[in-house]
Amino acid sequence: MSHSDEGARSAARRVLYDLVAARRDVRAEFSGEPVGADALHRVLAAGHAAPSVGNTMPWDFVVVRDPARLRAFAEHVAGCRADFAAALPPERAETFRTIRVEGIRESGTGIVVTYDPARGGRHVLGRRTVDDTGLFSAVLAIQNMWLAATAEGLGMGWVSFYEEEFLARFVGAAPPVRPIAWLCLGPVTALQEVPDLVRHGWRERRPLADAVHAEVLGGELEQDPAGR
Repeated sequence: MSHSDEGARSAARRVLYDLVAARRDVRAEFSGEPVGADALHRVLAAGHAAPSVGNTMPWDFVVVRDPARLRAFAEHVAGCRADFAAALPPERAETFRTIRVEGIRESGTGIVVTYDPARGGRHVLGRRTVDDTGLFSAVLAIQNMWLAATAEGLGMGWVSFYEEEFLARFVGAAPPVRPIAWLCLGPVTALQEVPDLVRHGWRERRPLADAVHAEVLGGELEQDPAGR
């Protein structure tokens, strides 16, 4: 490998890891400006380029921009948020009160990701013994879009405070198709350096060392003495 090839690979590696570190679940930082058509297309194309079991590409992307529809979904989410808050112990409810769970209207663009388990027919290569690989494929599309949005200088927030049946009716998804995410997408004033749930005291991030095991869960991974 030439020095120029190694330099290009090193630069690409830095860009990728910087994007992974910078990505945030955005709520309050949307500027209110619209997403440009070209940038939106690139984000959707990144999602559509995700790997999928049996090359089934079991996702669809419903772009929602009508202000009245954004408002209607935001009102539904507000009701779900209130129900969740009412079920919390008082101290957790007080912490949750300061946390924003959506930026539906402020972002100006919603992308609803749906999953179609029937796409590809009855015999999907790779799904015979692990059926959830189809769902996992759609989630990989979301991750691709999230990183692409970050590269575009856009913010993305994953809204999960909704009733699935409501969202299915909202976007016209008939069984067996499921909506699996509402993603808020829009320009931002900035991205937070510290994730919201950490900043607001809801939960700290789990150290990588606690998540890595050797051979079986609980197995201690031998450390490289050189620190690599």
